[in-house]
Amino acid sequence: MDRLSNQTLAQLAHPGPSYDRAGLRPGILHFGVGNFFRAHQAFYLDRLMNMGLAQDFAIIGAGVMPGDAKMRDTLAAQDHLYTLVEQSAERSDARVLGPIVDYIAPGDHARVIATLADPAIRIVGLTITEGGYFIDAATGHFDPAHPAIAADAATPEAPQTVFGLIVAGLKARRAAGHPAFTVMCCDNIPHNGDVTREAVVETARLSDPELAEWILANVAFPNAMVDRITPATSDRERRMVREDFGIPDEAPVFCEDFIQWVLEDDFPAGRPPLEKAGVEFVADVTPWELMKIRILNGGHAVIAYPAGLLDIHFVHEAMQDAQVRAFLEKIEADEIIPAVPPVPGTDLQAYFAKVAERCANPKIGDTVRRLCLDGSNRQPKFIVPTIAHRLERGLPVEGLALESALWCRYCAGVTDSGAVIEPNDPNWDSLVSKAQAARTDPSAWLGMAEIYGATGQDPRFAQPFARWLAMLWDKGTRATLDAYLGA
Repeated sequence: MDRLSNQTLAQLAHPGPSYDRAGLRPGILHFGVGNFFRAHQAFYLDRLMNMGLAQDFAIIGAGVMPGDAKMRDTLAAQDHLYTLVEQSAERSDARVLGPIVDYIAPGDHARVIATLADPAIRIVGLTITEGGYFIDAATGHFDPAHPAIAADAATPEAPQTVFGLIVAGLKARRAAGHPAFTVMCCDNIPHNGDVTREAVVETARLSDPELAEWILANVAFPNAMVDRITPATSDRERRMVREDFGIPDEAPVFCEDFIQWVLEDDFPAGRPPLEKAGVEFVADVTPWELMKIRILNGGHAVIAYPAGLLDIHFVHEAMQDAQVRAFLEKIEADEIIPAVPPVPGTDLQAYFAKVAERCANPKIGDTVRRLCLDGSNRQPKFIVPTIAHRLERGLPVEGLALESALWCRYCAGVTDSGAVIEPNDPNWDSLVSKAQAARTDPSAWLGMAEIYGATGQDPRFAQPFARWLAMLWDKGTRATLDAYLGA
């Protein structure tokens, strides 16, 4: 067998779709067909389809960035099939998934708009990364002056951004008398549906204020909390899926065996019965969102920077390091978990224990570098709000100040051993400059209003930050962790 395809499915020793893929009918167009989407939302759809359900909610992928072309071409060559390998610490299970039936090539915007205008499409999904929403870091809101958005406003009939395309599709639906689709964001950002609504509506307002109001009145943007650790695919994973499972797949996805999707039930145009596949529908996703962002994503940041400075490569190796693990457990217990409001039906201590178990899973091969990636976008979402929460209540932030100092020290560009840290943030050059200046003037770092806002000027945070940063430079990461853990 040279290639995974519809014709070779019967030759596989591992499960594949039990449904007739030829009978599937598209109902979802999804922007951003990356590993997380394929391990998460597409996984749930495949599970439903194997139950004989949701046959009219097959997925058409859509690429916008030039880099999407490789995934599109790879999947098209495999009839849009791919292997999902779920890995616990004890075992790995592979199955082939088939809910994706087409993938529109990047640049074919006319076809994207025509597909969005098709009344059969009732849901438009997005996984375009946390940084893809044109957020003005200073205000925390959508930036309508961004050059890409301004260009779409000038030529709304030929949009180039995801939001311009969605607006054009909605305009075509309204003109044809078709009901609006639901826009379902599955990116890991707080209130992701609200963020997406603002981006779509404000993009429309620039060229057609009446359409913007119609979108506000007719389009649903449910908020969601999504969770599944899904590392990048490399030649290692492609080799493993071929050698271990006998599947010649150029686009496999490896992930943990844990999965969670909590979703607000706001789908006026209809939706698949996702609750039958394990999705939890709620009226307000905020409690689950805060739990995940603060305990899991914040916890990832706590692990990331000391491990990065100590030249630890894999996340499970960081969890095997006694200091790093103790650092995580102390900050979670003392500062993060107490800042999480109650979540219905959830024991927060048990949730954190599961997070620690997941991070320690040696099968995943998740890297410390991935957790360190894009701190300038992640810290304001995953760490700084917890600091602000505690300061508002007069509570100490020693551990979180140390986490922030570790991020600053990491961004200076060298580990404790002197190894060079390759650029790992869209704003890397600026961060390196500020981090190096902060060695003698911590305000050079804390003055980044787009990261810290007013929190960086609060002496209850700024003073321990400065103290920990000086210790990191003077004594190194291990001695500094010892000082914190022994306090």
